[in-house]
Amino acid sequence: MAASSSAEQTQLHDMEEEEEGMEEREMESDEENRMRGENSDEEEDDSSDDEKENEAEIQRLEEQLSINAFDYNCHVDLIKLLKQEGELLRLRKARQKMSELFPLTEEIWLEWLKDEIRLTEEEPNREKVYELFEKAVTDYICPDIWLEFAQYSIGGMGLPDGMEKVRSIFERAVMAVGLHMTKGQAVWEAYREFENVILSTVQPPPGRVPSCEEQGRLNVQLERIHTLFRRQLAVPLMDMEATFAEYEEWSEQGVAETVMIQYRKALQQLAKCKPLEEALILAEPPKMAEYQAFLDFELKEGDPARIQIIYERALAENCLVPDMWTKYTTYLDRQLKFKDLVLSSHERAVRNCPWTMGLWKSYLLALERYDADHATVSDVFEKALIAGFIQATDYVEIWQAFLDYLRRRVDFSKESSKELEELRGSFARSLEYMKQDVEERFGESGDASCIIMQIWARIEALHCKNIQKARELWDSILTKGNAKYANMWLEYYNLERSYGDNAHCRKALHRAVQCTSDYPEHVCEVLLTFERVEGSLEDWDVAVLKTETRLNRVNEQRAKAAVKEANHARQEEDRGDQRQKNKADKKGQKKGQKGPGAVLKRKATQDDHHNDWNNDSAPKRRRGTRDGATEENMETETGRNPPPGYKPGNKRAQQGSAAQSRNDEKPELRNDDCSVFISNLAYTLEEPEAKLRAQFESCGPIAQVRPVFATKGTFKGYGYVQFESTVSVAEALKLDRREVEGRPMFVSPCVDKKENPDFKIFKYNTTMERQKLFISGLPFSCTKEQLEEICKSHGTVKDLRLVTYRSGKPKGLAYVEFADDTQASQAVLKMDGMDIGENKICVAISNPPRRNMMDKPGFDRTDLMPRQVFGGRGRGRTQLSLIPRSLHRQSEPVSKVKNGTVDAEAAGKSSAAGETKPLSNSDFARMLLSK
Repeated sequence: MAASSSAEQTQLHDMEEEEEGMEEREMESDEENRMRGENSDEEEDDSSDDEKENEAEIQRLEEQLSINAFDYNCHVDLIKLLKQEGELLRLRKARQKMSELFPLTEEIWLEWLKDEIRLTEEEPNREKVYELFEKAVTDYICPDIWLEFAQYSIGGMGLPDGMEKVRSIFERAVMAVGLHMTKGQAVWEAYREFENVILSTVQPPPGRVPSCEEQGRLNVQLERIHTLFRRQLAVPLMDMEATFAEYEEWSEQGVAETVMIQYRKALQQLAKCKPLEEALILAEPPKMAEYQAFLDFELKEGDPARIQIIYERALAENCLVPDMWTKYTTYLDRQLKFKDLVLSSHERAVRNCPWTMGLWKSYLLALERYDADHATVSDVFEKALIAGFIQATDYVEIWQAFLDYLRRRVDFSKESSKELEELRGSFARSLEYMKQDVEERFGESGDASCIIMQIWARIEALHCKNIQKARELWDSILTKGNAKYANMWLEYYNLERSYGDNAHCRKALHRAVQCTSDYPEHVCEVLLTFERVEGSLEDWDVAVLKTETRLNRVNEQRAKAAVKEANHARQEEDRGDQRQKNKADKKGQKKGQKGPGAVLKRKATQDDHHNDWNNDSAPKRRRGTRDGATEENMETETGRNPPPGYKPGNKRAQQGSAAQSRNDEKPELRNDDCSVFISNLAYTLEEPEAKLRAQFESCGPIAQVRPVFATKGTFKGYGYVQFESTVSVAEALKLDRREVEGRPMFVSPCVDKKENPDFKIFKYNTTMERQKLFISGLPFSCTKEQLEEICKSHGTVKDLRLVTYRSGKPKGLAYVEFADDTQASQAVLKMDGMDIGENKICVAISNPPRRNMMDKPGFDRTDLMPRQVFGGRGRGRTQLSLIPRSLHRQSEPVSKVKNGTVDAEAAGKSSAAGETKPLSNSDFARMLLSK
């Protein structure tokens, strides 16, 4: 009983513990569920907040697009948000709107296509996906999209004509991208794989003899695969050797000789193209230079299909480069001339670069060339007007292109027609458009010479025989500020001469004589010639009187303008002299404040200079600087024997003196014809001789390097490099302005200025250069490569130079030289006012201001001030002069010019005086006492 009681107690204890455990687990479970509920509520709250933020952002983007539908980035952001939120219907609409305005990239198309394929899995909706694929393959050449298109079509093989549709899509794919050297092979292999699958379905089971009908289907299918192999092996593609090996293994009859011949030709072509293809693979975007090299090669080869595929590949990666589109469409217009291909390419061009007027103009011409209906041409023209051109003249040109098209539609043999009325109405509309829309946007009409009105007037006079309307138009032209130009009057005169009468010709010429201000002599000559041929004596007398009166008045005005300009130039010269005088006075005052303890050194005479302690040193030279001026008295070397008592201050001084001593040991080796002068180097440059040798050793064998050091042994920032041959000098001059430790190194010819005083090395033009642009306002962070990339889209850049200070820091200026003046003019129109970073740049044709008189070749500065002669010790440590200030003035004032000749008396005094007589100590004393 005791044992039983004990067992019961143990059992009860266990049951109680189990119940307590269950209660604890239930409590833990309740707590866990409560926590989960709280976390779930928090996640729902966070998710709700994110959804609200995304919805607000979506609404903001939609509002922004309603204001500006051409905001590309806004479209992309909206599509990403809608896809994230799963708003499929709104996402589809957003994509459709974007595709109507812009060509979509390969990534956007593939995402859209995959979403639509998931949404339309039912068979009746396959046609919608097909339509979407058709739009996708027209934007750019994209092998991946073509593969996706073909694979999707395979899913519809079971439908009526499904297999033929798949083959049709594959054929279009290999025609479009089969020549792509790197990605075309994937399309060919997919096509062959599809045909191999079909082959497996028509083959009879093993061991059974096929019927005649089955054998016929089998042979047809085998021939299809053979044909695909032969076609692919005739195309130069990467890894085509593997394809050939596969064909050898697959073909039971071996490879035919004709296939081998085509294969070898393709291999030869691949060997030529492979370096160009590898250069494209290794290059960084945009790869314009590599694509252009590839295009040049293919254009030389002359295969239209291969030229087209390279153009398409280049445009897929550089779709926003108008010049590339222009070259492509021009090639299609002149060479291929396939209507569908040409028109579709023009449409793609204007969708990618709608701001480029030239592409719209070419599109209109192509539409007319291929007999497009009038409604289509008009619709394209209206789209061009809202495309947002960047300059007013673009609107003038696009209107001219459209008006030319309308004029060619008119049959002028009929007195009145619908086409003629449309032409006149369009002329009137164009003038109104220029006056309102264009002037409101650009501040100018873009047609200052009224070209459109001139064309209208000539059409009215020539084709419509309506000379009165032409005169009304010319009256309007001349009242728009054109009456002062001779060419405008002569254009009107020629119109009257051709279609009007003598009375109106005479009237036009009389008005021209009275109003013309640019070339009045020419207009007068035309009037007199006209009266010689057509006029009476009275008409002749009137013409002579009017022309003489007008020319006399013109000459008076020109004389007054010349006097005014001369006075202005004299005032500028006087102000410059006054500034120089003030500067000299301030400099003298500062030096005079050094006090009586200052050490004064006399100026050495010429004899002292010749009897100095370095009779064997090289003569002083003057070197040309970058701006055409000269640096006078710049020492070639300072390798002199030190004066008595001189002690080098430091080790560097000893090194400098030692280096110069070595250079002076063999003065007979110096040859200026084989040397270049190096300047603008940093004074802190370590081991300048070794570094200069390293810089120029690629130019040719170096005889010696002579860096110039100061007396204390510090490097003076310039020196000389002498080569063994004069051929190396030309190569060395190419290194001018190469950066050396943060500063541009100046390299110039080594010329003795005493022997060649007129020598100038200023290598930039000082007159207008119509093919060169001057750009100002550049950000200091702008590099040469960045600016060249911007300029290349407007023409061929021959040279580009960033203007810097001597320290190498940029000035924010640049000169860009194009291949010709036409490209330069277009670049000015398109780049002026462009934003680069946070700066708005100014672009103009390079037209440097006239050089100062002192900068002109042949001008001697000694005409303005006496040359100072210093002794062997140079200027000394002080510039304080012991000569009284009154002696610094010129002894004789500059003679005044009368009627272009110098006063004879003053000239006589000047010639008789000769050189200035030296003054004695008593003369100095008298001059001081007189003051």
